[in-house]
Amino acid sequence: MNNKKIVGAVELCDLPKLAISDLNVRVDTGAATSSLHVDNIEEFDQDGELWIKFDIHPDIHNVERVVRREARVEGQKRVKSSTATLEKRYVIITPIIMDGYQWDIQLTLTDRSEMTYLMLLGREAMRGQFIVDPEHDFLLTGKD
Repeated sequence: MNNKKIVGAVELCDLPKLAISDLNVRVDTGAATSSLHVDNIEEFDQDGELWIKFDIHPDIHNVERVVRREARVEGQKRVKSSTATLEKRYVIITPIIMDGYQWDIQLTLTDRSEMTYLMLLGREAMRGQFIVDPEHDFLLTGKD
C-alpha cells in the first residue's frame, strides 16, 4: 500500500499504442472496466485472429481531427452502461502511462460521445496502482 500514488477524480494519461497523449481520464472506482470513446468499429481478420479498426479523436480540443487505429481483440465483455443497459463491447489491451509509469490495461471500446470524458479508468486498471481521493483533480500533475 505504501507504493501506491494518490490520484484525483480526473487525471491525465497517455495511450502510446493508440497515439493519444494528455487525455483527461475520469477515475471511477464504481466501474470495474475501463472504457474509451471510439467510432466506426469494423472487424477484420489478421493471421487468423480477430482485429478491429476504429476511429478516435486523439486531441480532445479538436474533435474534427479523427485518426484510424487498429488493435487485436482480446475478447468481448457484456458491460452495464451508465444508463443501466447491457451492451457487448470489444476488449483490447493497451499500455497506459500515468505520472511517468507504464503498465498494460484492458480497455473496452464504446460510444462515450454523450459523456464528459472520452475515457473512464476503472478499478481493474487501477488495482495495485492508486488510492483515489475524489475531492481533487489532477493530483499526479498538480494541475488542480
